Amino acid sequence: MASIYRPRCKCKDKKKCKCGSSWAFIMDIGKDPKTGERKQKKQGGFRTKKEAEAAAAILKNEINQGVYVKESDVIFEDFAYEWLSLYEGTGIVKESTVRIRRHEIKRLSDYFAKLKLKDITRRQYQNALNDLKKRGYAQNTIDGAHRTGRMIFKKAVELEILKKDPTEYTQVPRQQKTIEELEEQNGLPNYLEKEELKHFLAIAKKFGLDQDYPIFLLMAYTGVRAGELCALKWRDIDFEAHTISISKTYYNPTNNRKEYKLLTPKTPTSVRMIDIDETVINELSKHKLAQKQTMMKYRDIYHNEDYVFASIDEELPGYPLYIKKIENRMRRLLKIAKLNLELTPHSLRHTHTSLLAQAGVSLPQIMERLGHKDEDTTKDVYLHVTKEMKKEASQKFKELMENL
Repeated sequence: MASIYRPRCKCKDKKKCKCGSSWAFIMDIGKDPKTGERKQKKQGGFRTKKEAEAAAAILKNEINQGVYVKESDVIFEDFAYEWLSLYEGTGIVKESTVRIRRHEIKRLSDYFAKLKLKDITRRQYQNALNDLKKRGYAQNTIDGAHRTGRMIFKKAVELEILKKDPTEYTQVPRQQKTIEELEEQNGLPNYLEKEELKHFLAIAKKFGLDQDYPIFLLMAYTGVRAGELCALKWRDIDFEAHTISISKTYYNPTNNRKEYKLLTPKTPTSVRMIDIDETVINELSKHKLAQKQTMMKYRDIYHNEDYVFASIDEELPGYPLYIKKIENRMRRLLKIAKLNLELTPHSLRHTHTSLLAQAGVSLPQIMERLGHKDEDTTKDVYLHVTKEMKKEASQKFKELMENL
């Protein structure tokens, strides 16, 4: 039972109080699991006795139904990093993802850092999202901050630190896109046509720096991601079976060549075996022989970790090439070839998709080769190419009938 009383009343006759003090209640809410002593909940500030009784009745009902939560005084900043530690500790989250979540916590901390979790309202949370938009953050950034915020507050509710989740019913503000952005969204990603790729690879072979030709040949002929290429080791290549095994990706957000890490690929479907032809096998064989000469030259300091594409400079020989370097190398070759400078190493994946589609390979086979479970961009390229092929077939049939 709850005890209803006036804690600040100084009147001699409490029943005929004239000082106007507020009402309060005190109630047993269970026992301390460590000491066995009873725990009590006090709450005051009620204008009338009936209000105090009503609040006590609600609390008693929550306790009886097992839904009572004693909210903690923990502040947002402290709990957010506690959550991040739990999130990372699951063992199923990539280091790169944890790094993103840490950045998103910092953005939310601009608004909530020293506030108690229980004091953050839905209005405050919505205002924070709205302000991120006003500050000019990209839509993906706002979406990411909200995604992290939802996970933090949901975990607080699960741990019974918080009664209500302030992220419920909030809406991420959407930015109205310009005509240029809509046109770009509806367009296809950049990729090389067959003749353009042939020209690009010829330029890479003639004017490329060390390793350029085998790097871009492999990317164009297999569709591997730049990170997968940087992590590739000789043991992943089966020269007899003509296959390459993709099981890891290169991670180095600071571009510090010594501080790299190898992580699991982007998605489970990214782990795959890719068939390669004689052209790639022969080029890799030549590259391996050239690499052995570098290893002999720097035998005392060579970072011999079996990387296929490794640095050959005297500063850090043997360390894997990093993604930024591959991007720079490709930009240089595009300038020489007088091709679209907006193309990137990732564009070679789209190029690979388009050429496979032209060769009559089915979309499921292409998705499996690229390590995709579901990828709208790949589908868009495939459908565009096959649509053009159908138009071409229709035109050829028309020309045939006209010549009869």
